[in-house]
Amino acid sequence: MAKQKLKEHRINREWCKGCEICVEFCPKNVLAIDKQGKVVALRPEDCIICKMCEQRCPDLAIEIITE
Repeated sequence: MAKQKLKEHRINREWCKGCEICVEFCPKNVLAIDKQGKVVALRPEDCIICKMCEQRCPDLAIEIITE
């Protein structure tokens, strides 16, 4: 099986409540909270596609898209 390649962090900003759970669970510090209090992928190139953010988001606001 080929290694997955990250295409994007699809973040639904309307659903995100800025709880920071995804930020805390990200092992590579890819995610952060912006000035509007919503999650953003600041360092997507560091993502290891563990999908912890997607799995832990209580609002289902994050989806990891791979190629």
